[in-house]
Formats: sequence, C-alpha cells, structure tokens
Amino acid sequence: MKSLVLASTSPRRRELLAQLGLSRTDFSFTLVSPDIDETPFNDEVADQYVLRLAQAKAEAGLALLTETDTNNCVVLGSDTIVVLDGQLLGKPADNAEAQQMLSQLSGRGHQVMTAVAVTDGKVCYTALSCADVTFCELSDADIAAYIATGEPMDKAGSYGIQGLGGSFVERINGSYSGIVGLPLVETRNLLVQIGVL
Repeated sequence: MKSLVLASTSPRRRELLAQLGLSRTDFSFTLVSPDIDETPFNDEVADQYVLRLAQAKAEAGLALLTETDTNNCVVLGSDTIVVLDGQLLGKPADNAEAQQMLSQLSGRGHQVMTAVAVTDGKVCYTALSCADVTFCELSDADIAAYIATGEPMDKAGSYGIQGLGGSFVERINGSYSGIVGLPLVETRNLLVQIGVL
C-alpha cells in the first residue's frame, strides 16, 4: 500500500483525515508543511482558484519528500475558501478585516468551497466540495466578542464552523466536513482512486 502524506499543518484536516482510517491499524499518514503563493490570478473564478491551490499544495508537498519517499507516496493537498457574492474571503489579515468580513456575512448566505488534490507524482486527481451556509444576524457586540477569542484569525471567511463560530450558522446545505476543511466522501473516493484505501 502507498504511504499517505498530508500537505497541511491544519489540526482540523489532520483529525478529519484520521477518520477515514475507520480504526484500521494499517492506516496512517505523515505531515509536511508546503509553502505556496496563495495570491489569486486576475479574473480567476473561485472554484478554479481553490482547485489550483489544492493541487499546488499537493505538488509542493511531494517536492518536500526525498526521492526514495516519492516512489511510494501519495500526497494530499486541500484548500478552503469562503465566497460571498462572487468575492473570495480568505483569512483575515487583522481584527479590522475580520470585523468587516463577519459584518458582510451577517444575516446572509455564502458558499464554502473546499478542493482536495492527491498526487503520486505521475497522476493528480482532484475533487471540489461546495456547501451553502447561512448566517444569523450578528450584532456589533457579537462580532467584537468573537474576534476577541482569536478564533477568526486563521480561518477563511473569519469563522470556524466547528468552533465558536458555529453558533452563528443558521443552516447549511452540503458537506459539513467540507466546510471544516476536508470533505470526507470526496477525499475517500480520491484515496480509493489513487490506491491508498
């Protein structure tokens, strides 16, 4: 069986990927931390952008391995973005940007797109998960209190559905695990396709 490498240091993705082992003793993976430029191209649409980043992370992760490792490894890369009215909402640069994003999301629906890519250096398979998320109305006090927790700062769209930010989510239509950062059904299918599961 091929060895699996997760090209991410996200604790959320690590926990979700571990679930796919279904308690199998032979299922394990290692971590690498690729560094890629996440700047969107001019006129790049959201789904193309997130798929490109997932693939770039997988390929950059593969490049971090030694030559002997690459012969028997599959690297998984993933990226998540929030899209509101066609606008990409990435991770906030500071508290002011987090406040602006959360104000925009208040009482409205948006999309969360997560792309997954797996590569062994010969082939690369990708999948895209898109979920609709609706926020309740947020007061300025709600937003300020949430930002004060620090949770929004490393999250696309300035919130984490699996954390305190979940209290703002009125409803979702789509993959919950995809919103968190790794859509389990799509990821499992890719790992079967490339021969890890």
